This record gives sequence, structure tokens and C-alpha cells, in this order.
Amino acid sequence: MIRMKVAKIILDPVTNSPIVILKDLEERKALPIWIGLFEANAIAMELEKVSTPRPMTHDLIKGILESLSTEVKKIVVDNLVDNTFYATIYLSTPEGQEVQIDSRPSDAIALALRTNAPIYVKQEVITRAKSFDLTQESDLLREWLESLDPEDFGKYKV
Repeated sequence: MIRMKVAKIILDPVTNSPIVILKDLEERKALPIWIGLFEANAIAMELEKVSTPRPMTHDLIKGILESLSTEVKKIVVDNLVDNTFYATIYLSTPEGQEVQIDSRPSDAIALALRTNAPIYVKQEVITRAKSFDLTQESDLLREWLESLDPEDFGKYKV
């Protein structure tokens, strides 16, 4: 498994669909995952530390877990089937049990950001996905990545 972090959220210039870009900690690989608008908003709000007057869904989940003394240990993007990513949220209960919850990657990432849980991607997912090797000197790749700036596409609104 490779530990990753959220680098940014961008819009696909062709479909206008949000994409979350994960990068490994050494910044050698980047993995784009197409997500829904609401999930993009949830991730963007946490990245920008925007607070809301009432808890949003992922804040509610965080609050429930905290009230039950349950910790998000990590999230893992662990499968890719027919261009759909899958993730698992790993929880630790006060009794020491590890609980695994199936999740969409976008929801798992939004929760991980709120709980400071590490984000991992299985190597086979990176291999099969349309990931980018950031260590290669590819002008085309560099141009594509540089052209994808959230400021160019506008901010998300709640």
C-alpha cells in the first residue's frame, strides 16, 4: 500500500466533473479519482477549513464516531472495477475491535481529512488506474497537470 494525500480538487475540462487528485508523500505518483459534486464540496470545505453553522454529513459521522470513542485508523482505496474505485474505512472500537466499512473513496477521503486518518491506495489499484508517474520528464504530462488549477474553474459553493 502507498500512503497518499489529497493534492487538490479540479474539474475535468471535458465533462465538468470534479476530480480529487491524490499524490503519494514522495510526490512520485498522482492518482485522479472522479467524484460527485457534493463529495467534492465536502472535501474542498475541509481542505479550506470552511466551517458551517450546522454539521455536514461527514462532520456528523465524525461526531458519532467520537461520541462512541471509535477512531478512524485509516482509509484504503483498495479496488478498481469497471472504472469505479472502491474504498474501505478501518475503524478501531474502544474494545479493540477493528471494523471495516465499505465506502466510496470520496466519502472515505472526506472522513479521513476530518479525522486526520491516513489515506492509502493499494499498489494494484495504482497500477490499473490512470495514475501518473510524476518522476518522468513528460512535457505532455506536465502541461496537463499544470493546466488543471482549481482557480481556473471556480470555487465550489455550498
